[in-house]
Amino acid sequence: MKKLLVAFAAVAAFSAHAADTLTVAASPVPHAEILEFVKPALAKEGVDLKVKVFTDYIQPNVQVAEKRLDANFFQHQPYLDEFNKAKGTNLVSVAGVHLEPLGAYSSKYKALTELPGGANVVIPNDATNGGRALLLLAKAGLIKLKDSHNILSTVKDITENTKDLKFRELEAATIPRVLTQVDLALINTNYALEAKLDPSKDALVIEGSDSPYVNILVARPDDKNSAAMQKLVAALHSPEVKAFILEKYKGAVLPAF
Repeated sequence: MKKLLVAFAAVAAFSAHAADTLTVAASPVPHAEILEFVKPALAKEGVDLKVKVFTDYIQPNVQVAEKRLDANFFQHQPYLDEFNKAKGTNLVSVAGVHLEPLGAYSSKYKALTELPGGANVVIPNDATNGGRALLLLAKAGLIKLKDSHNILSTVKDITENTKDLKFRELEAATIPRVLTQVDLALINTNYALEAKLDPSKDALVIEGSDSPYVNILVARPDDKNSAAMQKLVAALHSPEVKAFILEKYKGAVLPAF
């Protein structure tokens, strides 16, 4: 009987531990770095956080929806809304964490006014970040759009293009690789940081603090309020994380809590 009780206790302990394991998909920078930073604090709370790094914007959502992962941390709400609509998924935001301003970069020119006529411009090929890039260029005065507030604007919505800019759409992760081959590249901050760019210094124009594109922790509805998930939210919203973001990224990434 004593052996049975010991065995039962061991199984119960293992089950409890397994129930408090969270596997979260994340982009390498800054998402995975932030998650790695909170690992020790979560361990003290009984949560074993496993971070799985992805470099694309599709699989993290697919694998959470398919219950292969518990959550992901790489996207903003407009992108999630568009993904859910396109893929028929029902993923939800758990909490907002930080803002990564999107910027326009060039290895050839030091100001947007230097761009020549017919300049080659690359923007992300996903609907929300592509629209976001066009809105930034419109705000900077390079183009005009049918609706300057439509986050899903496409190149077909450009109504004025006085410099005759030539637009090409590429997967967001690949854009830094072609920076030296084009005149202007619109790059998400996480990919800019991976490419050793300094958004606060290198971007010719960058989104302001009024940007709606806060990066969020995302999960399935049934997991959103689990004890382990809420412990992760508390850790991500801690003063320590705020200080970490401000110190490490020097304004290129901003806390959103």
